[in-house]
Amino acid sequence: MEGKKLNYSVCIDAVFRESKISFTDAMYMIHQLGYAAYEFWSWKDKDILKIKKVQDETGLKPAAFCTEFINPGDPENQGKFIEGLKRSIDTAVLLDCRRLIVQAGWEYETAAKGITRQLHRETFIETMGKAGKEAAGENIELVIEPLNLLVDHPGYHLSTSADAFDLINKIGKNNVKILYDIYHQQITEGNLYANIFDHISHIGHFHAAAVPGRGPITTGEIHYPFLLNALAEAEYQGYIGLEYMTVLSPEKTLKEVAEKILI
Repeated sequence: MEGKKLNYSVCIDAVFRESKISFTDAMYMIHQLGYAAYEFWSWKDKDILKIKKVQDETGLKPAAFCTEFINPGDPENQGKFIEGLKRSIDTAVLLDCRRLIVQAGWEYETAAKGITRQLHRETFIETMGKAGKEAAGENIELVIEPLNLLVDHPGYHLSTSADAFDLINKIGKNNVKILYDIYHQQITEGNLYANIFDHISHIGHFHAAAVPGRGPITTGEIHYPFLLNALAEAEYQGYIGLEYMTVLSPEKTLKEVAEKILI
């Protein structure tokens, strides 16, 4: 958001999920509302050249998007994941995006092949070491996202902050960090302030939504102004992605979030 102390991006795939507005029209809208950056989930289902054209017209910056959804904890898929990563990197270079979001994979997929949780973890660490090296060649940061298992993502491999930050230390690549999703981590464990600021150097990106319901951050139990002010005081330079969902007008909710919450 222009004129604010922190850098914000709008996740179009989330905020406009229930809207009939096209992706590029959503880009125009968030630009008109004063937001300076956007992000999204999958790229293979989108017209990247058209997005690039609107990006150039508006000056919007791409904060992040997801790599291909190939399980990086499956030894049989490690090569496929790296090849998919290369395609994602090519797309990131085209859009001048410096950050890619990586999922840790679903254990029910690997367990069905007789792969233990420990082998999934060992494979994931090895895969991310290779991925970090690949991304570093284009000066791209990879951010791994823990997800909650209680409400949205049962069977996912990575959920707690302690596990996530331990994983980053084991991977040992400067350009591999954590995407700290405040919504997911509130559901998983709470203790947001300590978990964030004890490990802020390992966090490359944030996502924000309300708990409960994953709605706009003007609602819910999380006191976002407190956390955002703390991030500003810590001089956090990355993006905070608005990844909430709404059946209401995206335009109205984005205005209200900017006016009432963002600093």
